[in-house]
Amino acid sequence: MKLTKFESPLWNGDVPVPHDTNLVETHYFQPDTEAYKDVATPLLSLQLIESSSALPTVLVCPGGGYDILAWDKEGTEIADWLNSLGFSAAILKYRTSQNRVGALQDAQRAMGILRSKAQEWNLDQQQIGILGFSAGAHLSVNLCSNYNSRSYSAVDEADLLSCLPDFALLVYPAYLADEKLQLCEGLAVTSKTPPSFIVHTQDDPIPVTNAIAYYLELQRQNVPSELHIFPHGGHGYGIRPSEHAVSGWHELAKDWLQRRVQKPEPATAST
Repeated sequence: MKLTKFESPLWNGDVPVPHDTNLVETHYFQPDTEAYKDVATPLLSLQLIESSSALPTVLVCPGGGYDILAWDKEGTEIADWLNSLGFSAAILKYRTSQNRVGALQDAQRAMGILRSKAQEWNLDQQQIGILGFSAGAHLSVNLCSNYNSRSYSAVDEADLLSCLPDFALLVYPAYLADEKLQLCEGLAVTSKTPPSFIVHTQDDPIPVTNAIAYYLELQRQNVPSELHIFPHGGHGYGIRPSEHAVSGWHELAKDWLQRRVQKPEPATAST
């Protein structure tokens, strides 16, 4: 398998407000994590499979509490895994520093760019999904909820295309619901919400009720979805192996992607 790797800026010129022009972006390494902090220049980091046919693609949103981006554990390692399954991947380097509005703008813009570049980059325009971890999962749900309301002026034709993902994978999602299982302000599920795959653990410091509440809303709207809850594993594990069963979540996701995206189930005949 041959890959083409490159970076593509999100914005042709000034980044829309809210944007702190005084931020100094930091790229740092810890013993088990590569991360970015105070992201100043949002971009797409692409890992495209060279193929004679258009391929399904996933926009990857690393987590980090809207403070950092866990770039390897929830970014490059995930893109490598997706490539191994036959998916092209684009990692979203979105605005942090608690700038949730800016992060949503970056996600909306990124999805539009992927659709606008589908022919050039050999992407299947009808099979562009999103995969988010923790805060990145919240960003994914935020995009699925607010795909019709871009909060910035259109830059080019990419912003005239739909930014609704075709499918979504949410891994230990954060900030989705309150203690009463009500979705947080600004988030919603409708009949147009994409099919979703959700993973969480009971011992995660981010309450598992976030995943449960979102899954229940998906069920109320008859959106095809899967929820996998494991007893142990904590938070922030990506696809790295551990002694916990949850470390095999990506095998379940592989099966779901093959059934839902690569080999879609035939539509049931209406009566």
